[in-house]
Amino acid sequence: MAKKNLAELLVDTLVAAGVKRIYGLAGDSLNGIRDAIRTDERIKWIHVRHEETAAFAAGAEAHLTGTLAVCAGSCGPGNLHLINGLYDANRSRVPVLAIASHIPSYEIGSEYFQETHPESIFRECSHYCELISQAEQMPRVLEIAIQTALAKRGVAVVVLPGDVALREAINSTPRLHFPEIHTTIRPSDEEIGRTAGILNKSRKVTIFGGAGCAGAHTELMELAGKLKAPIVHALRGKEFIEYDNPFDVGMTGLLGFSSGYRAMMDCDTLLMLGTDFPYQQFYPEKATIIQVDIRGEQIGRRTKVDLGVVGDVKTTLRALLPHLTEKTDDQHISASIQHYQKARTALDDLAVGKTGEKSVHPQYVAKAINELAAKDAIFTCDVGTPTIWAARYLAMNGKRRLLGSFSHGSMASALPQAIGAQLVYPDRQVITLSGDGGLAMLMGDLL
Repeated sequence: MAKKNLAELLVDTLVAAGVKRIYGLAGDSLNGIRDAIRTDERIKWIHVRHEETAAFAAGAEAHLTGTLAVCAGSCGPGNLHLINGLYDANRSRVPVLAIASHIPSYEIGSEYFQETHPESIFRECSHYCELISQAEQMPRVLEIAIQTALAKRGVAVVVLPGDVALREAINSTPRLHFPEIHTTIRPSDEEIGRTAGILNKSRKVTIFGGAGCAGAHTELMELAGKLKAPIVHALRGKEFIEYDNPFDVGMTGLLGFSSGYRAMMDCDTLLMLGTDFPYQQFYPEKATIIQVDIRGEQIGRRTKVDLGVVGDVKTTLRALLPHLTEKTDDQHISASIQHYQKARTALDDLAVGKTGEKSVHPQYVAKAINELAAKDAIFTCDVGTPTIWAARYLAMNGKRRLLGSFSHGSMASALPQAIGAQLVYPDRQVITLSGDGGLAMLMGDLL
């Protein structure tokens, strides 16, 4: 039986990790990997017209599934095109592996045709980036990259010269298995007690939630009910917080509502849950601030924090709820909801189609899309005004999903994210709100 080469071992390792497809654009330095995929029915090569599409599509798959997605680019300019989508995936904290093929290994350092230094280039947008130069490194380096992407919820890059990919493998099978990671992080009893003490003494509490609230909807609603607290959400928290939420007062920030801003500025205690909302000017200056985040390095980097608690939102709230005294004063929540209803009415008034008008307002289009879209539709939106319309007029219901370049802010993300979403869920409706500039930038992939 003929021995496998490194490219074939790479495919075996990806399959063992549950990978079903690789997004990429063919190039000669990727020939070994492409040939390995061509003869393997367990995995597919998804051909794109631009490597940036490959990275954004992989990011969308990872976002929707929570599992590893893979993209690839040929040497030099080919894998450089991946970088924008990889930045987005890393900042969105979704597990993506990039295979950056490289020039012939014996030419590295000679200013060879298309030579770059991928280990340096991708270092800033990844948690792990290493060159495979010897057969003995496979599959170990690849498996470390996969484990890093999954554990740190971000990007890992493996640099593989085309000639090295064709070398005979020393190790013939994958070494590791990659079970799903379901780690919970709970604050100490002392931290829970201090948090409860502050909240119980506060008269007007506002909750500000982000993407870290995913999976904690039940606990969040119980918390708001006990505290009589309005809930403001950041954009990345919209799909997890907005639905079935009687305490919802909308967003804050550049795309948000006046009601969300007011609810935060009018509180005496702000409870931040799983959000790294970046705009300092939208935080209250006089309120006591408690920040709960699974990543301790994020605590206090946006605003002053009186109590920082490291923990995942769901586990932390479950530990906290028994220690809270239910409030009876509902003036703060009532005033906040009343303000939200006025703000919501004003926004909806902009989304009315008027008979006889020659033009159609984008607000009206977004509202119509929301009303006509499937209950489990997946929406993607470009930056700029498409994100505004998505934030204000697309209603989440616990089944719908909303993707965009919400942390990195890149143009042209919507179309490639929609491609990745549709491949993962071929039977679900996928709708992209693309700007003219964003669509034109990667229009080739409509082919």
